[in-house]
Amino acid sequence: MRGIAAPARICSLLGQPALPLLSAEGDINIGAVFGIHRNALFKVHSFTSRPEKTPCISFNPREFQFAQTLIFALEEINNSSDLLPGLSLGYQVYDSCSYAPLAIHSALALMNSPGPEDSLGNPSSCSRSPAVLGIVGESSSTSTIGISSLVGPFNIPVISHFATCACLSNRKKFPSFFRTIPSDYYQSRALAKLVKHFGWNWVGVVNSNNDYGNNGMATFMEAAWLEGVCVEYQESIHRTDPREKLLEVVKVIRRATARVVVLFLTLGELIPLMNEMALEGDPGLQWVGSESWITARLLADNKAYGFLRGAVGFAIRNARLDGLGGFLDKVEFWETVFQCSFEGGSSTLCTGTESLAKLKNQYTDVSELRISSKVYTAVYAIAHALHNLLTDLKNYTDSGKRPVYTPQQVLQYLKEVRFRVKTGEDIWFDDNGDVVACYDLVNWQQEEDGTLQFHAVGLYDSSMPPEQRITFNKGKLVWAGGQAEAPASVCSESCPTGTRKAVQKGKPVCCYDCVPCAEGEISNITDSNGCYRCDLEYWSNEKRDLCVLKPVEFLSYEEMMGIVLVFFSLLGSGVTTLVAVVFSIHKDTPIVRANNSELSFLLLFSLTLCFLCSLTFIGRPSEWSCTLRHTAFGITFVLCISCVLGKTIVVLMAFRATLPASNIMKWFGPPQQRLSVLAFTLIQVLICVLWLTVSPPFPYKNMKTYKEKVILECDVGSAIGFWAVLGYIGLLAVLCFVLAFLARKLPDNFNEAKFITFSMLIFCAVWITFIPAYVSSPGKFTVAVEIFAILASSFGLLFCIFAPKCFIILLRPEQNTKKHMMGKTSNDTQY
Repeated sequence: MRGIAAPARICSLLGQPALPLLSAEGDINIGAVFGIHRNALFKVHSFTSRPEKTPCISFNPREFQFAQTLIFALEEINNSSDLLPGLSLGYQVYDSCSYAPLAIHSALALMNSPGPEDSLGNPSSCSRSPAVLGIVGESSSTSTIGISSLVGPFNIPVISHFATCACLSNRKKFPSFFRTIPSDYYQSRALAKLVKHFGWNWVGVVNSNNDYGNNGMATFMEAAWLEGVCVEYQESIHRTDPREKLLEVVKVIRRATARVVVLFLTLGELIPLMNEMALEGDPGLQWVGSESWITARLLADNKAYGFLRGAVGFAIRNARLDGLGGFLDKVEFWETVFQCSFEGGSSTLCTGTESLAKLKNQYTDVSELRISSKVYTAVYAIAHALHNLLTDLKNYTDSGKRPVYTPQQVLQYLKEVRFRVKTGEDIWFDDNGDVVACYDLVNWQQEEDGTLQFHAVGLYDSSMPPEQRITFNKGKLVWAGGQAEAPASVCSESCPTGTRKAVQKGKPVCCYDCVPCAEGEISNITDSNGCYRCDLEYWSNEKRDLCVLKPVEFLSYEEMMGIVLVFFSLLGSGVTTLVAVVFSIHKDTPIVRANNSELSFLLLFSLTLCFLCSLTFIGRPSEWSCTLRHTAFGITFVLCISCVLGKTIVVLMAFRATLPASNIMKWFGPPQQRLSVLAFTLIQVLICVLWLTVSPPFPYKNMKTYKEKVILECDVGSAIGFWAVLGYIGLLAVLCFVLAFLARKLPDNFNEAKFITFSMLIFCAVWITFIPAYVSSPGKFTVAVEIFAILASSFGLLFCIFAPKCFIILLRPEQNTKKHMMGKTSNDTQY
């Protein structure tokens, strides 16, 4: 087994920043940049001069764990007989002090391999080959952007374990960049889907004012808009902001109506903000965090941040690295951790009895290796690329000479590398240098001992279909304040079914009023953006959440109007039948025999048919009823008017026959009268036949008159045929009226013409008023108007023509004599 050499030099924590903090020589060297210290206060004048020597302060144990994890992975590889046999990997680890300019200086040093006697301003140092074939780091997206921009043109691979800015996936700007942590492109969208999943459409957001926060939040805002989530406020902060800025942000958060706050912050910005938030007590908000802080033990162990209980967010999946815990127990770290010195002096002397195993901090804690495992993966990615390169270089074994490796070769093989690390994760890079995004959904839950622990309650996997990317475990989530139910955070309450959302003027789309759907429209889901019109034969119910069949309306026998019309129809036909019976009994009396009794009986028969034909207009329209009602009406009424016309002509002829030398009655006797009635009726029959042949009436669903119901009626088919039938009836009625009017002043014996005139006057008045009423009446009232016109005109003919005769027959029988009929006394009763 090949062991890794002890570090060649461990620079002082306050030493030259252009020199590696940790280094060891190998056959092939790998560079690394970590922010092992925070809050660097360096003045950089140019890239050709060293920064002013100012101490790095505030040691960062987690970043130092990253550096030691890199060394641990290299030692594993060097001790492996399967990966890179015969080669040892060395390292050069630089401390950027969490400062982007120092990170860039470190990258320059790794590119040019400066020694203690070199400076970055020495031109000869820039002509050398790169000291390393790849660089691991940095944790910060901003620093990583600087490093990648610098080394990219030289095709030196950069593999970051923690830089998640989606901007780094731009291959044109960063051609040599890779990362073993998912891009924020996925995390931001996952956070938007998470917020939407819990029904929060009204949130506040706070992000770091740097590349990580600004790019991540921009992606989140875009994804949130697509998910229907609105942002009440967006604040950005930087760790160098004055306290007044933080207080202003805290004020905005506490006064806002959004009860959910998305924090896309790094620890450097989050801790100052939480410190100010803690001063005013628990705000009672639900926190949603990014991967940079959602598993930070530093926050969970601070009781002042207890109001973060119930926080949820996505974190890099946890991993276990066997052997790392023991490896971290290194003597080199003692002086820093225990603030002692083995050389004595002004510092406390290290006794050697101090135990790192008993010390609990971010360095020794191996329960949360979410990011450290990505450092481990980055080292193995470079090693596997080198191994594949070694395999392909045949001259390595043929000539026995050690081949020359270049960063360009490593870069090419990194693009095609595919392997599985011992954590069980399959690793490969897509065209943008990204890996498949897979996150744990973490929930901060308080244990019985009062400590806050991170519970993985779900999973996000970008390789799954969009609707299946977020899955939840059986574990129960805990929300802000320890509540068992998810808090509500909406600008407007959910709109129930039967309503639609109407955005309030001047406010985001999540702030809306619930407007009831209009008649004929429905919404059958909550929070509907619009109402949907029902199909033509359907109508909305009272709740406006379901389309139901429109009620079908027609003049039926069961409703009151239909019953009344049926009653008068049967009454009219009954009275007509009684008149016919009376006339039949007294058929030999002068008053019945006068003016052609055959026409009287035929007229009574036609009137009976007129009364009965009105029944065909009542009930559900069908093909046969629509055909029957109009043809029966047209033919029976022509028959009726023809009889009246015949009687009128008889009156006129009879008067002419009383004149001397007049022989006119033989030309219009009973045969001619019957023939005239038949001829007039046959013309109407012919019109009806043509009508039914060309375009007959048919049942029709009228959905235009009323929107909420269907009027089932008879369409006349051919309007010309319909109005031809009515016009022919009107023509005969007008002709009859004119003749009767001319005969109204004939001698008393023939004054039946007066009653015919009056009956025709009623008939014409009824049918003239029928036309506008028929056209303007809606629905079933159109049919009722037509029936009313039929009954009114029929009753007018019946009573005007036959009532006087029945009066004499039944109540004045003494006047029903031939002598009386021939008399011309002034006080004779007219009939």
